[in-house]
Amino acid sequence: MIKKLLINNQIKAGKLRVIDEDGNQIGIITLQEALKIANERNLDLIQITEKADPPVCKIGNYGKYLYKEKKKEKEAHKHKTKEIKGIRLTFNISQHDLETKAKQSEKFLKKGNKIRIELPLRGREKALQDFAKEKIEKFIQILKENTSIKIERELKKEPRGFTVIISKEE
Repeated sequence: MIKKLLINNQIKAGKLRVIDEDGNQIGIITLQEALKIANERNLDLIQITEKADPPVCKIGNYGKYLYKEKKKEKEAHKHKTKEIKGIRLTFNISQHDLETKAKQSEKFLKKGNKIRIELPLRGREKALQDFAKEKIEKFIQILKENTSIKIERELKKEPRGFTVIISKEE
């Protein structure tokens, strides 16, 4: 969210580092001089940051500045990092459940997320690792039928089972 900015007579600092509407530095001047320059140009004096010493102010249209900041914020929101979503299969999963999880996985892939497919093995299931690999490969085949995918990380044996990471092919 955009923080509340101080403009014109709300600014309390004595000396300011001022930037004009074109982005050129005017330099460090007093508040009165900066306000005078802004008034001559029919623009506002906007305090961008108070953390600097002296505070940084920009000469420009306040409404236009707010609009640009909101636009930047929205754009930054759009480019969020891709997540890795987890799909956990079980050793005795039925064909229908595999298809249901595949549909859910397709939704994740359409949003641009990667998927970690896990199949944990417990107890005696660890002796039937080939069967577990077949389940994961069958799941990947179901996904390949409807969407083009690429395997980011090959099927890997981990202490508690198998995992594979896939993403949508671009």
